[in-house]
Amino acid sequence: MKKIVVVGAGYAGVLIAKHLAKRIKKLKKINDFSITIIDRHPFHTMLTELHEVAAGRVEEDSIRIGLDKIFSGRGVNVVSDEIYDVDTKTKIIKGKQAEYAYDYMVVAAGSKPAFFNIPGADKFTFTLWSYEDAIKLREHIFNMFCKAATEQDEEKRREYLAFYVVGAGFTGVEMMGELAEYVPVLCERFGIDPKLVRLVEVDILERVCTILPPKQSDKVANRLKKMGVTLLLKTPVSEVGEDSISYKSEGGSTSVKTRTVIWTAGVEGADLPTNLPELSDGETRPLRGRIATDEYLRAKGEPSVYVGGDNIYYIAEGEKNPVPQMVENAEASSKVVAHNIIADALGNGEKQKYAPKFHGVMVCVGGRWGACHLGLPGKFFSLPSFFAMLSKHFVNMLYFLEVLGWNKIFSYLKHEFFTIRDKRSFVGGHLSNRSPSFMLVPLRMFVGFYWLREGILKVMEGWLNGPELLDFWKGARDWYASILNPVVAEAGEAVVDAVASSTVAAAASAPAVTYIDWNIFGIFRVLLVEQGELAFAVFFRPLDWFMENFVIYSTPMSNVMQWFIVLSEILVGLALLGGLFTTAAGAWSIFLQSMFITSTGIYYSTWWMLFAGAAMMFGAGRVLSLDYYVMPLLKKWWARIKPIRRLYLYHD
Repeated sequence: MKKIVVVGAGYAGVLIAKHLAKRIKKLKKINDFSITIIDRHPFHTMLTELHEVAAGRVEEDSIRIGLDKIFSGRGVNVVSDEIYDVDTKTKIIKGKQAEYAYDYMVVAAGSKPAFFNIPGADKFTFTLWSYEDAIKLREHIFNMFCKAATEQDEEKRREYLAFYVVGAGFTGVEMMGELAEYVPVLCERFGIDPKLVRLVEVDILERVCTILPPKQSDKVANRLKKMGVTLLLKTPVSEVGEDSISYKSEGGSTSVKTRTVIWTAGVEGADLPTNLPELSDGETRPLRGRIATDEYLRAKGEPSVYVGGDNIYYIAEGEKNPVPQMVENAEASSKVVAHNIIADALGNGEKQKYAPKFHGVMVCVGGRWGACHLGLPGKFFSLPSFFAMLSKHFVNMLYFLEVLGWNKIFSYLKHEFFTIRDKRSFVGGHLSNRSPSFMLVPLRMFVGFYWLREGILKVMEGWLNGPELLDFWKGARDWYASILNPVVAEAGEAVVDAVASSTVAAAASAPAVTYIDWNIFGIFRVLLVEQGELAFAVFFRPLDWFMENFVIYSTPMSNVMQWFIVLSEILVGLALLGGLFTTAAGAWSIFLQSMFITSTGIYYSTWWMLFAGAAMMFGAGRVLSLDYYVMPLLKKWWARIKPIRRLYLYHD
């Protein structure tokens, strides 16, 4: 059995392990391989979203995904250990808890902050490169406002409220953008004058986000300034103290009192790749601790060791610079590494060369504004802020779909849109859930009563005893025909029956009006008409053909359809009245109304049912309902089913 060990559960490590498991299963070689992923944490951290937690926009569980959840049912062994060394001669990985033998090892240990030997930077700054960093920084920022709110000395208050971010790359700009958006919220909460707060972005480079084109970079800078951020560019930091930061300027050296210096000035390889000089094949150590690889992403000089994500030091053909340390590189390299390991182990496949095609970059300045530069080599373009943010969320969800499927996408939508507070989203607070759930209870009870009443009335009208569907369906069609073509279809008995069956109390002599009559591709016909009652219908011709040929004029099928309608109405009514399976009942309510729209149309007096059904799907069953007791038990049972966990068809 070939032992494959992936060291690191960051973006690259998780994807490599998943691609390996998928390929092995597809090849039906499960018994020929074992896959182990090792990380010092039992969870995967969304490093690109740390700033959102640090600045209090989303909760910490939004950036943490348990490794057991990710690899449930996938044949990947998850181990929590901290790896400190590797013996490539004996193929032994050394951890603090145990040692691990391997046939193929993947180094995907990620990066760590680089401090560039600046005095005090590693000791007195807050980094933003781990789950712990985000939690620690969030608590510190909150505490600074707490202390400032009770401090009498104004100079001391200003010291507490001075926030410096060193590094104006993507991480620094996104952290500062979130912080600038968070400050007004905290000032209002603690009764602090916003003029006392000082936000400063410091960088030795001449512009922010240098990977962006100058025009986009300027837009980002202007956005920061608009949010009250002071930019100190071309300004090298010389020292960081326990309560100060010093930097060089044109006038000499400046030292400023502050309790908060956030360090985002750059990254280098994590400790493990930095401590493995034998993987360099005798070459000079690559930039910032990354491992030199060949075109197949094997460590030079060691064909059984592959490298993924931030640890790769490789200059692709036709390029001048090594591949960037960004998520897209982790995603692209993961597929190549997984393919090449399997091809190498089986000895019957051609290895793939790593030729990444990067599709651009995005940066968010707070939750409401973003910039991006997207496309393909030679065909890049920029998007306005709204579409840049939309693209960012779409790309995130594509990644989540690959890592944890529906479970994580649901969680992401919840944290980013449905429970967002203080309107800190690019759509503001328009999608946020603000109304207490109990406010929906009266509506739920009323909708449930209405459906139960409709079902009982149909039982009393004989819908369970004999065919009634023909008159119901044909009468409605004749009523529409009497409005659209009154000469051909005069208002007669069929029309009166349709009006009565639809609870429409229109006089036969009421004026007929056609507001909409759209024929779409000869397949759909959309109608909005009125004759004493306003009616809306969307007739779907293939469905009409099916109803006419297989249901309406067939007594057995007509009876089956009638039973289906009556039982559906009664069951939906009872479910909503009791608050049991409320989301499903709301969805079924919408389905029933949609079915009526495409058969007999719905009338003004019942339009509200369609929208009430949508309201029932989210939150209506959380309180004063059977769901309050039943759903937690069902969710636990559902999440334990192995195929469900493997397909991520659940949410926490």
